[in-house]
Amino acid sequence: VRLVETGGGLVQPGGSLRLSCAASGVSLDFYAVAWFRQAPGKEREEVLCIPATGGSSYAADAVKGRFSISKDNAQNAVVLQMASLQPDDTAVYYCAVDPMVGAPCFGYPYDYWGQGTQVTVSP
Repeated sequence: VRLVETGGGLVQPGGSLRLSCAASGVSLDFYAVAWFRQAPGKEREEVLCIPATGGSSYAADAVKGRFSISKDNAQNAVVLQMASLQPDDTAVYYCAVDPMVGAPCFGYPYDYWGQGTQVTVSP
């Protein structure tokens, strides 16, 4: 299984960014998918996830109403759409997938991880 994140970069406060995580070696149709982030000096935190059984996504309070997660089945990818970005959103963002994580999908270990992509929010 290989996961490759793209779309990171520098954005001004209030801006938007779209991250994509392309998967190979696995069909994401039946996998839980999640985005995590880790800011400098802080622990990794789970941001958003969709359980393997599908249905509604789960979001951390810090990103509710600003970030969304979706599966792009045609591309076998996971998308993180971010809006109203703030400096506190600056972090390395990682996608992760797992076939066994059901609902709710927060707080569970994920087997497969991407290498991460840097998102920096700064004037």
